[in-house]
Amino acid sequence: MTVNKRERQHAILELIATREIGSQEELRQLLHRQGWDVTQSTLSRDLRDLRVARVASPEGLRYVAGDSAAADDGSRAPLAAILPQLFLSLDGVGPLLVLKTVIGGAQPVASAIDAEASPDVLGTIAGDDTILMICRSEQARERLARRVTSLAKRPR
Repeated sequence: MTVNKRERQHAILELIATREIGSQEELRQLLHRQGWDVTQSTLSRDLRDLRVARVASPEGLRYVAGDSAAADDGSRAPLAAILPQLFLSLDGVGPLLVLKTVIGGAQPVASAIDAEASPDVLGTIAGDDTILMICRSEQARERLARRVTSLAKRPR
């Protein structure tokens, strides 16, 4: 990752952490005021790389990021950092788990689950607010469900 990209992504994370930003255009304009002339496509890639999610809040939609320290080096946000903000419910049957998130939260959570490369998880399929997790066995599903539930209950 280039120094310029790392610095720009750091600026994005700082803005998201300090303001309620509801759209890419609003974020692009704030970056422009700080001297970053970015296109919408570059900003979209940065948000995807940083695993930033657009979630519902009482004031409307806004961007949230996981652990900024993890994202600064370009790595994916760890599950423990983003799950408490995005988790709604969990249910399962057989080797399958279905995790519900706030709107827009499924992609970053599924990505964090995939990044962990757990031997219990064969794969994930994410929509906008729902993730299907396919586990190796019912016992694997039970272990994963306990872990996800534990992480989701941590303070935000």
